[in-house]
Amino acid sequence: MDSMRVAVIGVGAVGGYFGGRLAQAGHDVFFVARGGTLEALRSGGLRVKSIAGDFEIRRPNLAADPGEIGPVDVVLTAVKAWQVSAIAPSLAPLIGPQTVVVPLQNGLEAPGLLGAVLGTEVVLGGLCKIFASKTGPAAIEHIGLEPVIEFGELHGELRGEKTERVERVRAAFAAATGMSTVVPDDIEAAMWMKLMQVEALGAVGAVARQPAGIVRAVPETRQMLLSAMEEVVAVGLKRGVRLDANLPGKAMRRVDDLPAGATASMHRDIAAGLPSEFEFQVGTVVRYGREAGTPTPVQSAIYAALLPSELLARGQLKAPAD
Repeated sequence: MDSMRVAVIGVGAVGGYFGGRLAQAGHDVFFVARGGTLEALRSGGLRVKSIAGDFEIRRPNLAADPGEIGPVDVVLTAVKAWQVSAIAPSLAPLIGPQTVVVPLQNGLEAPGLLGAVLGTEVVLGGLCKIFASKTGPAAIEHIGLEPVIEFGELHGELRGEKTERVERVRAAFAAATGMSTVVPDDIEAAMWMKLMQVEALGAVGAVARQPAGIVRAVPETRQMLLSAMEEVVAVGLKRGVRLDANLPGKAMRRVDDLPAGATASMHRDIAAGLPSEFEFQVGTVVRYGREAGTPTPVQSAIYAALLPSELLARGQLKAPAD
C-alpha cells in the first residue's frame, strides 16, 4: 500500500470515522479541528464505536489550522455543507501539484463552492454513506450502513474519466478496513442518488419528528417519503442528470433495512435547534425544481414547514416573548 498524506477538515461523525479508518490503515492523516474537539482529541485521542469493529486512534495528528500541515495528497472536507464557503480559503496551503479535494458533504453544491476558491481542476465530486453520530467531543458511534466513500472526476474534459489520480486514491484507500471506496461511472448521478435518500429521509423525519422506523411504518409518512424521493429524481432528470426513474422504489427498500432508530444528520440538527444543512438539501431541491420548471409540492410544503426552525436556529428570526 502507498501511504498518503490526508487532511481531514472537520472531525464530526463523518470526518472522525473515515479519517480514523484511514489512520488505522497507516495513512498519514491530519485532523483539522478547533475548540473542545481539538482539546479532547489531544487529551484522549479519537474513539469510535462501530458495527464494523470498534477502534481508537490514541495519538492522532492534529492541527487547528490547515496552514500548519503543508501540501497533502488528499483533502477530505467533512464540515457541514453550509460551512464549506467559510473554510474553502483556508485550504489553499494544503494544495500541491498532485492534491485532490474530495467533498463529503450532503447535497450537490460543495464541489462548486470549493472549486470557485481552489480551482475546479483540484476538486472531485464526492460523497459518503454512513449512519453515525458524534457522541462526545472526540467520540463517534456508527450504527448503520456499510461506510462508503465515492468520488470521481466531475469537471471539464476529465468528467466521468477513470483518471490515474482517481485510481491512485481509490487503491490507497482500499487498504482501510471498516469502509469501502468506490469510483462510480457517473459521480454526478451518484451525488443526486445520495441526495434523494438522505435529504428525503432527513426532511420527512424532521417534519414528522420521528426516526426511520416510525416514518416507514405509518402509511401516510411512508408515502410522503416516497413522494419526496420522486420529486428529487424528477428535478434531476429535468436537469439532464442520468437517473433511473425507479430509484425511489429501490431506495424505500433500503429504508426498510435501516435501524429503526436511524435519523439523518439534518433531522438531528433541526430537532436540537441547531443550524442545519436545510438550505443545501431541501432548499436545493425546491430551488432547482423552480429553475427547471418541475413541480415539487411535497418538498415545497416541507420547506415551508421547516424554514421557521432554521431561521430561529440561525438567529435570523426571534421567538416571540412570553
